[in-house]
Amino acid sequence: MCSGNFAKCLGITLIPLAIICVLCNILLFFPSGKVADQSDDITDEVFYLGGILGSGVLMIFPALVFLGLKNNDCCGCCGNESCGKRFAMFSSILFAAAGAVGAGYSVIVSCVALNHGPKCFLSSDSTNATYPFMDGNYLSNTTMWELCAGPGDIVTWHLTLFSILLITGIVQIGLCAFQVINGLIGTICGDCCGCCKE
Repeated sequence: MCSGNFAKCLGITLIPLAIICVLCNILLFFPSGKVADQSDDITDEVFYLGGILGSGVLMIFPALVFLGLKNNDCCGCCGNESCGKRFAMFSSILFAAAGAVGAGYSVIVSCVALNHGPKCFLSSDSTNATYPFMDGNYLSNTTMWELCAGPGDIVTWHLTLFSILLITGIVQIGLCAFQVINGLIGTICGDCCGCCKE
C-alpha cells in the first residue's frame, strides 16, 4: 500500500474520533443530561475543553491533510518525479505531531478529571456542588458513589464520558504516531505509486 493511501485511511479514521470527542465534551457541560443551574456546578476540567480543542479541532487539521495526501501531485516539483509527494509526506509529519499534542492534552485533562472525580451535590448540601472524592479513591470503591446525591447519576456520567475521551485520545495519539512513521517512509522512499510511470 502506498504511504499516501495509508495516510488517507488514517484521516478517514481520525474524523469520526474527533467528532466523538467534541460531542463528549459538550455533553459534559450538562451533568447527567441536565442543564446546570450555574457554571460552578460543572466539573472544572470540562472548561479546559480537552475534547473540543485538543482531540477535536486540533485533530481535524491533520485528518484533512492526511485525506489530501493521496491527491497531491507527485510530479510537480522542479521536474523531479518524487519531490512533490516527498514534501507533502514531510509536512504530514508536522501535522501528525500537532495532532498528537492535541490528543495528549485531551488525555491529560481526562486523567486529571477521572482522578478528581465529579462535582456533585451532597445529601447534606443540595445548593453548592463540591468534590467529595480525592485522589481517585472512588474508582475502586463504588460504595462511595452514594455520597453524590445529584444531579442524577453524575458519577457514571462523569466516568463514562471522560473515559471515552481518554481512550479516544490514546487511539488518536497512536494513529498520529503511525502517520509520523508513514510520513518518514514516504519522505525517504517517495510515494509515486504509478502516477509518474508515464
